[in-house]
Amino acid sequence: MSDVRHVLVLPDRDAAEEAADALGERFGLDEEPQLVREALAGEDDAEDAQWLLVLRDEEERLDAGELDAFAAQWDGWREEP
Repeated sequence: MSDVRHVLVLPDRDAAEEAADALGERFGLDEEPQLVREALAGEDDAEDAQWLLVLRDEEERLDAGELDAFAAQWDGWREEP
């Protein structure tokens, strides 16, 4: 089994939390995505941060294109590995 991960980058915490809730419904995930705050370089203000959703996909069943479209609903994107 491989350790495949997908990272969705979202503009704020609210969007990330909404997307995390919707991911399980849309893709039938076995486990909750990991929510991570990533401060932008040189920024100390909590408002200047992106939020990441990290999804484990060991069985490689999640489609990259579908994840791209999903993240775009919250003005986000999927990071390429």
